[in-house]
Amino acid sequence: MADGAGGALAITGSTGRLGVRIARRLADAGAAQRLLVRDPSRAPQLPGARLAEASYDDTDAVRTALTGIETVLMVSAEENEHRVDVHKAFIDAAVDAGVRRLVYISFSGAAPDTTFTLGRDHWATEEYLRANGMATTMLRDNIYLDFVPMLIGEDGVIRGPAGDGRLAAVAQDDIADVATAVLLDPARHESAVYTLTGPEAISLDEAAAELTRHTGREVRYQPETVEEAYASRASTGAPQWQLDAWVSTYTAIANGELAGVTDDVPRLTGHPATSLTELLTR
Repeated sequence: MADGAGGALAITGSTGRLGVRIARRLADAGAAQRLLVRDPSRAPQLPGARLAEASYDDTDAVRTALTGIETVLMVSAEENEHRVDVHKAFIDAAVDAGVRRLVYISFSGAAPDTTFTLGRDHWATEEYLRANGMATTMLRDNIYLDFVPMLIGEDGVIRGPAGDGRLAAVAQDDIADVATAVLLDPARHESAVYTLTGPEAISLDEAAAELTRHTGREVRYQPETVEEAYASRASTGAPQWQLDAWVSTYTAIANGELAGVTDDVPRLTGHPATSLTELLTR
């Protein structure tokens, strides 16, 4: 049963791949936390965690859920055309509830003109956060390393207009370790902007070769032109904003915007960042 009480930490997205990792780590550390969820039946059952039922754009429910909370982890909302508006509604409700700090899961290189179209949404959210008076910490994640195997088509081919660009994809477990470290000592990280990456920048050719070695199935990368990329995805029936996001993931790689490697993961967690080889052999 949902319960809006308890804890100075609130976590959103705990029914998702990243949020649940963070919530479990906080529970293992003995931290009390409040999990904001749309569907309490899907929430993890964790010691020291209480549930509050609230969707991002239900401002009354969010305001009630965050009353008495000092620090919130905001995992970005589900991708959609109006995500920035949803984020703003959540942030406004958090401010009204008296939240003092917000840790936001953003995207590497977030900027108003970044190639990856959804990175622009993250920039708009960051700017709105900076303007609202709460202390903030931005965790700017590269592409999730865990999603690289999902780029493979049914025919064993990774297709996209990434050219020979490289990406420093980051494992979700590493992001969760960083977020946990920040949330357990949030005052220390106020105003910080961390860019979370893997230990190296790899090309999609190199990723395909590593996936081949791991799976025993031949995987290869086939570069597309931008026009070919849109054409090959048009049959999905996805809306234009979604097609733009899919294609711009690859063009951001081609433009070198996701190739930078930082030491933020090892510096904040005390362990090396995870490589694709390590992820696939776990």
